[in-house]
Formats: sequence, structure tokens, C-alpha cells
Amino acid sequence: MSAYVVDTSVAVKWFLPEIHSEAALRLHAPTHQLHLPAFSIVEFGNVLCKKVRRNEVTIAESESIFALFQRLPLSIHPDKESLALAFDLAHLTQRSLYDCLYLALAIRLTGEMVTADRKFFTALNGSAFDSHLCWVESVPE
Repeated sequence: MSAYVVDTSVAVKWFLPEIHSEAALRLHAPTHQLHLPAFSIVEFGNVLCKKVRRNEVTIAESESIFALFQRLPLSIHPDKESLALAFDLAHLTQRSLYDCLYLALAIRLTGEMVTADRKFFTALNGSAFDSHLCWVESVPE
């Protein structure tokens, strides 16, 4: 079974039709274990709030999506467990602490961080952390 740490750029695609949505949905295969750092629930909610402000979804739609997201079979990990490593990674890679929390969790689980954040992926692709990165379109079925 494959352990995937799913960042918010991918999780949003499970509910809203965006580029790479079909690839993101492949993560729901029974052979994949899905993991999240705890803060990602807040980050996901924040993305929905932004989409409401931009009139991309209604408040009712955002509330429904947020409730569905919280009921998904995801393993939620306390941020504190990965924070020291994430802090080191943020300094080492010059990436945000938020993004590095996903990467740190993937490293701790010996899994892969799945992202649709092209800037983050490109910055670390080919680095020492490459084995813990997965571009959303590369998710196997």
C-alpha cells in the first residue's frame, strides 16, 4: 500500500472541477493510504473561504464541501510531530513552512507528498527530497 501525504492544492480538486482533478481523484484508490498534517484542515477551509469571496462557490456549497472533506478516510497527524523537521526543511529549501509540513510528514512516513503546486514541485524536483515528491499527474491508479 502506498502512503501519500496530500496537500491542499490536490485535496481541493477532489471537490471542485479544476485542472488535474481527474488525476487527484486517483488517490482514492483502495491501494493508497492518505495522510494529512492537522493544519491542512484549516488550510482547506481557508481555500473554500477564498473561493466564496471570489464567487466561485456559494457559502452553502463551501460548507457542504468542508463537511464532506472532514468525513473522508484520511489519517490526520499532529503538526507538532513534524514541525522540527519542517522548520529545518523550510530553511534548507527556501520554501514555506506550510509546504514543508507536508514534505516532512511524507519523509516521516516514508511516503510521498502529492502536490499540484507547480512552483513547489519544480523547486524541489531533482533534489535530495525527490523520492518524497509526487506531481499530481503521476499518481498511479
